[in-house]
Amino acid sequence: MAAAGPGQHPGNRARLIARFGPMAGPWHDALPTLVDGLARRWGLDVGEAGGGGTSRVYRCRRDGDHEGVAAAVWLKLTPDPVVATQEAEALSAWSATPSVVRLLDSDLRVGALLLAGVEPGTRVRESGWRTADVARLLADLRTAPRTRTPLLPPLGERITFMYDMAARRGTHDPEVLAHGRAAALGLAGTGPADGLVHGDLHPGNVLVGPGYRLVAIDPRPTFGDPDFDAVDWAIDGATDEVALRRRIAELAALVPGMSAARVLAWCRATAPLTTGAPAFLVTPAGLRG
Repeated sequence: MAAAGPGQHPGNRARLIARFGPMAGPWHDALPTLVDGLARRWGLDVGEAGGGGTSRVYRCRRDGDHEGVAAAVWLKLTPDPVVATQEAEALSAWSATPSVVRLLDSDLRVGALLLAGVEPGTRVRESGWRTADVARLLADLRTAPRTRTPLLPPLGERITFMYDMAARRGTHDPEVLAHGRAAALGLAGTGPADGLVHGDLHPGNVLVGPGYRLVAIDPRPTFGDPDFDAVDWAIDGATDEVALRRRIAELAALVPGMSAARVLAWCRATAPLTTGAPAFLVTPAGLRG
């Protein structure tokens, strides 16, 4: 098995510490040993590493079947077992749909998930997307059983976390953040409470799968209003209110159960949190509508 040398970069360590605190430093330093043990256990040939602020991800080949064909898989590791547990819970709930990456195995004690590869696997932010394909993805995400579990938090809890992070980073005027937070928490408190929400469904977290079916990865799952997941797709490329409303109407016409009015309200309420949100939304007036 290959050693886990790739990805041990000081920048990766710093990002994990910024997100999880000092405990993430020793965890990052011990990654080669942890990955080597998981590779032996799951029959992995470990390749290049990547990841963001909450995890390290290793591209692997897994020992093949009786024909000796090796399968592409991903080994995902996070220093917080709660993050891994929540992702595993959501992926299991979505296991019946091919529109979400498949969970093959896990060791939640050490924050490890083994995920099926997606081919061709191009990120949608690089390939571009069509409204009909995104609508199918959003509709498929709504097929999860509407059975709440204590393992996943309510959507309002994630909203509070995201606005707290934005306040610490000083990304927007405090008045804008205050208006957005209040509006988003109001929506979370008045909408559906039992829908499984991906929570981070932007074009960087969606891959192109077989037959151009879009496949969601990296959920930050909660229970709440599934219309929340439409925000990034509604605002992508929208330069004014007319274009935004047109995109929302197109999506709502294709996704059963989607409320165009609530998607628009979510776009306004979360604009200060959304990368690439149009300037007309990121003002106190824009948040109020």
